[in-house]
Amino acid sequence: MKKISSVLSILIILGVISWSFSDLKPSLQKEKSLTKEGFSTINALEHVKNISLKEHYVGSKEHKNVQKYIAEELNKMGLETEIQVQTAVNKKWFAATTVQNIIAKIKGSENGKALMLLSHYDSNPHSSLGASDAGSGVATILEGVRAFLSKNKTPKNDIIILISDAEELGLLGAQAFVDLHPWAKEIGLVLNFEARGSGGPSYMLMETNGKNSKLLSEFLAAKPNFPAANSLMYSIYKKLPNDTDLTVFRESGNINGFNFAFIGDHFDYHTAQDSYERLDRETLLQQADYLTTTLNYFAFSDLENLDSKEDFVYLNFPLSKLLTYSFSWVTPLLIIAIILFMILIFFGFSLNKISLKNVLKGFLPFLTSIILCGLVSFGLWKLILLLHPQYNDILHGFTYNGYIYITAFVFLNLSILLKIYKYFSQEEKTANLLIAPIFIWLVINFFISSYLKGAGFFIIPVFCALLILMIAIFMNIEERSKRILFTLLSIPTIYIFAPLVKMFPVGLGLKNVFISGVLIALVFGLMIFTFNQKKASWMLKLSSLLTIIFFAIATYNSGFSIDNKKPNSIVYIQNYDDQTAYFGTYDTTLDKYTKQIFDKSAIKGGINSAETKSKYNTRFAYHKKTDYKDIPSSTINIDFDTIIGNKRLLELEIVPNRRINKFEFITDNKLTLNQFKVNDALVNNGKKYTVEKGTFLIYYMANSDKSVTISFSIYKDDELNIILNEISYDLLENQNFSINPRSEEMMPMPFVTNDAIIISKKLKI
Repeated sequence: MKKISSVLSILIILGVISWSFSDLKPSLQKEKSLTKEGFSTINALEHVKNISLKEHYVGSKEHKNVQKYIAEELNKMGLETEIQVQTAVNKKWFAATTVQNIIAKIKGSENGKALMLLSHYDSNPHSSLGASDAGSGVATILEGVRAFLSKNKTPKNDIIILISDAEELGLLGAQAFVDLHPWAKEIGLVLNFEARGSGGPSYMLMETNGKNSKLLSEFLAAKPNFPAANSLMYSIYKKLPNDTDLTVFRESGNINGFNFAFIGDHFDYHTAQDSYERLDRETLLQQADYLTTTLNYFAFSDLENLDSKEDFVYLNFPLSKLLTYSFSWVTPLLIIAIILFMILIFFGFSLNKISLKNVLKGFLPFLTSIILCGLVSFGLWKLILLLHPQYNDILHGFTYNGYIYITAFVFLNLSILLKIYKYFSQEEKTANLLIAPIFIWLVINFFISSYLKGAGFFIIPVFCALLILMIAIFMNIEERSKRILFTLLSIPTIYIFAPLVKMFPVGLGLKNVFISGVLIALVFGLMIFTFNQKKASWMLKLSSLLTIIFFAIATYNSGFSIDNKKPNSIVYIQNYDDQTAYFGTYDTTLDKYTKQIFDKSAIKGGINSAETKSKYNTRFAYHKKTDYKDIPSSTINIDFDTIIGNKRLLELEIVPNRRINKFEFITDNKLTLNQFKVNDALVNNGKKYTVEKGTFLIYYMANSDKSVTISFSIYKDDELNIILNEISYDLLENQNFSINPRSEEMMPMPFVTNDAIIISKKLKI
């Protein structure tokens, strides 16, 4: 009977885990909610397909085709479309380009604040197809607007549609709109649709300079059918340097908004595999539900003032779309929990249900388990990277077999926990072992109440555990019934934390799988009545067996295939000044494609000033000297160079002599620029612009650009040591080279300059 109760408890846990994941994302069977609103996922998918036929980064031929397609689709709905052409600059990213935003408006019946629907249409340079990021967002807006207009109901508020450009280059389209478009001042709320993968739940993240309670209550009033959100993500997100278009509206325009973004299947992010075929249909369904519900609500609600005076804790919770309560409750709930804990300890001692000696002994297995789960997970992933060095070439850190690894690490940590408690615990009264976990959780909640109140829901598992402790102290229940009852009382804890165990390594990379290990150890401690059994060696054996099986499956699937392509890279670098040339690669593991260039004579390491700025600051793993091809460099025209007082004023025009995708300007010494402009657009709002050393501007050539002009002033005695890198993504097509193409199991490495010709030269000024 005890074994049956153990099996039932495990089945309950597995059922709740499945429930927690299913509640975060709709199934295709739930599409009826959209059908009522007239939204067609078939139409939306057709848009995704047409947008993601080819890579369409800024400056590419397909970029213009995608722009034309979107504008025509808006025109078909009877909307007048505007293309905003404007040079924009982002100092934080050192980035600039001439953007071409697609803008339209649905006129409302009143003159209040407008609602904005936002997504971007450029894909990441240079090989991403951009189906999810952000073709899915554009498609959701196009079909959502069509469905909305089909009702022939005039909204109360103006609805502004912004399909922005150059988001991938530094949020430049959004910056141009907020800074220079007259409609920017009319906006009261922004709904932004984004992606950092090709599937998984779409999470709601708020952007506000103030508090969140009013935004949250309005979001719930819109009645989304499948909301996925928690205030921990909100609090962390507010502390991080964010990078979505919506951030520009908050920072530069003080405009509130919602991000709806998915991060699952992160291995497709910014790659050639971000395709129509790999976009999760259920994820698209969730994005569509967010759009239809919020559009139909906010088009008719008051958007004049969505600022709040208080923040709310919120989270997905059993039998509730979102559980919410004020940040002001966080500390009182902690105090109540502490008082209850002290009362229960008093009665535990009084009734001889716990003893001081055994309570203190209970800290040893719990603290050991937290430390060991974290360290083993961290160290083992480091070892796996040594055994599978090809994983290092997946720069964002989430491998194709990442979900299998997460499962393997879950069972590994469970095995560690079962082994630790079996070794340390000969305790007759399991209640003694529950004291240490509750105490540590209370300590964690104390720090949460002071520094991270968005994680205030961490107190909920404490109350579940206190209820379990109370029953253990005051009631005498037979062992098998107790185990099932206490597992049932742990349902909220399992439901809340199971998705977090998966979310951290997916969103942040498998190097952070140790966070999941620590979370599992913390939750295990609160569920000790379920797992701590003297004659339950079968659980340890089963968990150990499953650990071996899943690590074996992950190892078996550690290679690459047509469906899971290996990223690789080759770059040609030509130094115009000393007439030398090199090939470089970012690959730490060479393959058939890269070995055609990098043989045993290749040199490990990078090349100074030749590695262009990238998201992860990736350097060349190998380089090799090659023949100088004398590829033509751009012409530098000095329009003026004059000294006025103690200032030297310069204006340079850089005219490409071949198709260039971007220019990088690099300084070899500390440089202070005044009145720095790019194509007459001020950098840093005209204020003093100081760079210690390195890249100080990246200009991406747009389809409308024939040249780029920069102007600035410096002190007349300052030394100028500027290097210009001219970059084109045409290495494989250039007639000067004969590089064999990639196999079907390969793709260009994302996040770095790739398949590129780089000409580097010093500016003689």
